[in-house]
Amino acid sequence: MGTFFPPLTAFLGNRDGKHVSATITVYFHPARTVGSMLEATVIAVVAVFYAEVISMLSMGIAIAMRSQLGLTAAAHVLILIICIGGGLGFVGWVKQRLNSPLVNVGSTLASIAIISVITKEEGVQGGYFDDDKIVQVLKLLLVGITCTLTVNVLVWRISARRVLRRSIMTATSSLGDKLSSITKGFLSGTEDEFWTSEYGRVSARYNSAYTTMNSTLREAKFEYFFLGRETFYPLDKRLSRSVEALSQAIGGLRSALENQFTLLREVPNLEDTFPSPKPTGMTSTLNRAISAYIDGGGQTLSDIDESGESEEERLAARNKSDTALDVAPAFQEPSDIFALFINMLGPSIKSLAHTLSEILREPAFGQDPNKDIAVNEQLRESLRDALNLYNNARSESLQELYRTIQIGRARSEKIQADIEEVAAACGHFSFSLQAVAEETDAYLDVLEDIKYTTETAPRSWSWLKFWRYFGRTEPSDKDRIEDPERESLIQKPPVPRLRKSQMPKGIPDTMVARRDTFNWDAAPQSSRVKRRVAQKMLKISRFIVREDILFGIKVGIGALLWAMLAFIPSTRPIYQTWRGEWGLLSFMIVAAMTTGSANTTGTARFKGTLIGAAFAVVCWTVSQGNGIALVFLGGLVALFNFYVILVIKKAPLGRIALLAYNVSTLYAYSISQDVDDDDDDEGGSNPLILDIAWHRVVAVTLGIVWGIVVCRVLWPISGRKKFREGLSVLYLQMGLIWKRGPLTVSLNKDSTHNNTLDYMREGEQAALQRYAFKLASLRTAAKSEFELRGPFPDAAYGRIMRSTKNMLNGFYAMRLITSKRNQLTEGERALLEYTSTERALLCQRICHVFQVIASCLMLEYPLTDAIPTVENNKDRLLGKIYQFRKEHMNTDLSGDESPLVVQESDYALLYAYTLVTLQVAAELNKVRAEIEALYGVLHEEALLLQ
Repeated sequence: MGTFFPPLTAFLGNRDGKHVSATITVYFHPARTVGSMLEATVIAVVAVFYAEVISMLSMGIAIAMRSQLGLTAAAHVLILIICIGGGLGFVGWVKQRLNSPLVNVGSTLASIAIISVITKEEGVQGGYFDDDKIVQVLKLLLVGITCTLTVNVLVWRISARRVLRRSIMTATSSLGDKLSSITKGFLSGTEDEFWTSEYGRVSARYNSAYTTMNSTLREAKFEYFFLGRETFYPLDKRLSRSVEALSQAIGGLRSALENQFTLLREVPNLEDTFPSPKPTGMTSTLNRAISAYIDGGGQTLSDIDESGESEEERLAARNKSDTALDVAPAFQEPSDIFALFINMLGPSIKSLAHTLSEILREPAFGQDPNKDIAVNEQLRESLRDALNLYNNARSESLQELYRTIQIGRARSEKIQADIEEVAAACGHFSFSLQAVAEETDAYLDVLEDIKYTTETAPRSWSWLKFWRYFGRTEPSDKDRIEDPERESLIQKPPVPRLRKSQMPKGIPDTMVARRDTFNWDAAPQSSRVKRRVAQKMLKISRFIVREDILFGIKVGIGALLWAMLAFIPSTRPIYQTWRGEWGLLSFMIVAAMTTGSANTTGTARFKGTLIGAAFAVVCWTVSQGNGIALVFLGGLVALFNFYVILVIKKAPLGRIALLAYNVSTLYAYSISQDVDDDDDDEGGSNPLILDIAWHRVVAVTLGIVWGIVVCRVLWPISGRKKFREGLSVLYLQMGLIWKRGPLTVSLNKDSTHNNTLDYMREGEQAALQRYAFKLASLRTAAKSEFELRGPFPDAAYGRIMRSTKNMLNGFYAMRLITSKRNQLTEGERALLEYTSTERALLCQRICHVFQVIASCLMLEYPLTDAIPTVENNKDRLLGKIYQFRKEHMNTDLSGDESPLVVQESDYALLYAYTLVTLQVAAELNKVRAEIEALYGVLHEEALLLQ
């Protein structure tokens, strides 16, 4: 409308460039939540202010140098260095540093304003004051932002608060379905539930809801603060974290079940141990046992009844479990353990899983998620009853399970380890289900807090009371723990946060500093002054060559060299004719940290430029320059491209297509209305649309090529190299964390009564997850890098990243297990001390494997065929657990008084540790196989000396 609506056109002035208002709305589009729009508006205001400051500074330099010194050329040089090189370089640095889509939009707005004024305004060229262009650009930005904000608020307004809470309901409902499927799989003894299309749809639905939940949480924060409801944001954040913790617990439950089936598929050779015939396999034995249980009058457990259960039914289920304890058979093979466990604990598992699924499927919010909060007290009471019954039945079932293990004949250490391993998996699954119930209870607690706050909390706008931030007292420890926004203030050993860049740093500063002999007194004979000067110079030089600093300098140099054409008298006409300002803007958009990212965005924008130019030529030809027809056709073009941006999720392609259309069609209509411009070369009042489109296509294409060339030639950053370095450092860090010994830390914390000790602190966990996420985006960029040695092996590294994420899930599960143990029982402490040597060896072995894999990835070296495994260490640990249990069980059976009472629950911590360790070891074996496929294997016959 800035081009077609006469009053608005008159407001914007009689200069060309009014079509930029449409370009602004392309990047600053209204198809977002109100919270996102509020944040985007703040960023846009900052971007406009910065652009106006740089524009005024450039004009001030030109006037001062010309009027005071008469040095026009020197003024142009200073403008290029300070305003173009420094100003646009800083924009590029901020864009890379913050790495946010909204910040990218703000960077584009600032670039448009700076480029339009400095490279096109005659006042900057001639050294006199002329604010027409500056004022027009300011009006264009304000009009574009205002139009977008108005449409966002008035037309089909989307509330981030509602979207957030609806996504939470979708996520919890999906988690309820996943829990039901996992429990069905356990009770039926098959993995078929995991491979159905329904389970895949449930997982996809949860992933979509989880992504929406995370993206709208920050947007909802702006809405809450704007409406004076800032007290709700910490509660919504707690609720989101509760859903995430619940998902992790259900993921741990599935992992426990997968471990169960993995162990049962490993049928041992028992001919030398048992006189029974050789088993035909796990599946047949297990199915026979389950069938015998069902045929014996048991209720079918493969289907969780979706109807409610009465108290009598629960008591009957409890009696069924108790009866099963009296008919426990002697084990002939490890799979019998699983069948007996289902026989004894199945009814209680069914009851608890049904209650949990119903709670999660129950909508937490009503028609208006901001006002209607539903907490079903009856379901919560049912949860407590089912959990109490389950805990009692589980304790008795596990005790009977291990009593039956002792009935068998003497076994070899290998068979003892196998049986102990399967029994441990049964116990781990039962405790994992209890963890799901506890997380569900915590989820209901948060819902009750939200309901209470909704009914009682008034609007406050306390964040506007800026004077409260002065002389602020230190909050109490209780406030710190309960407020999720201030959890980082808990007094624990600090964990450095990852910088908000789009790329991991790679080799850390501590490892680099160790290479400096001056840094660690490896050269004591040198003078103190020499060492200090050398270290200071090295520190300064390393700061300058930091990748983010170099990127800003690179962007500044590239922009300076391009904009220089607008200030050289012989090239300025060419710059004006071929619309060099759009090429410079394309350069700013395409410039990226890695060459792969630049290639990816450059290719998409080149295609979009051709599409947009084609749209422009067709629409102008069809409409013959008629404004009404162009409004209709332009709406169709915008509809198509926003579909590409918002639905197909190809934002670079859709945006640049609209940009090319706007700078061609709308510009042609603008000059046809006799604006104040010197565009006779493009037809003037009778626009030559083919020439106009051709000039823009060439300018944008050259800007894209220039961005790719600068990123490739000037301090190139290889995405492949950064990915390998980042993955290697991640593995080193994971190995060091595991070497601490999760249970060793718990034992030390209990003995020293130091609650600040933790196997893996919360900040550390967040850093690992964020680092892995950034590595995934870096791998995507590496696919687009061209190298003579061949394409990037994306599929292999994709499998490595999947294994890495599975290992991180195992780390997280171990952290959850240990963090809940503020104090160890006497039995747990005795068991951990009894197995300390075996656990230490197991931790060291895994750390060793992590370090070997990290070194091979960093150097791209092949592995040797002598990489150690953890199997023997694992068997020794399980054997030690078996020996500990046997000693204490023999004491109980003989009637001797023992000063140490070991409960069945005391073994749960060590069982969980063992199974998570096996998970990590299995994923390490997968990574090892991928590295061997990538780089080969070194055998003893290999000749390396050349």
